[in-house]
Amino acid sequence: MYQDEAGFGRINRPRRCWSVKGKRPIVPCHRVREYRYCYGAVDPIGSESFFIEAGIYNTDWMNKFLRRLSQQYKDDYLILIMDNAVWHKSKTLEIPENIE
Repeated sequence: MYQDEAGFGRINRPRRCWSVKGKRPIVPCHRVREYRYCYGAVDPIGSESFFIEAGIYNTDWMNKFLRRLSQQYKDDYLILIMDNAVWHKSKTLEIPENIE
């Protein structure tokens, strides 16, 4: 399986909009900063996938993801391919027995 994280964020601040030529519109807005993080693993051959929504990117959340992935596929032995994110190489990373 291939593993990666994704962050989805929003800063609500319009930059461009349609208006009558020569007029500069005033667009009321307020800044909202919302972020969501997702950890996931995908098997491109077998079409299996597993995702969790997380609070942030760090080793604690990576450990939670690995535990849940291990529980989801408790009867399987998984080879997990990851990128070089800092939390993937942490000394406190806990890799379950059925994941390599």
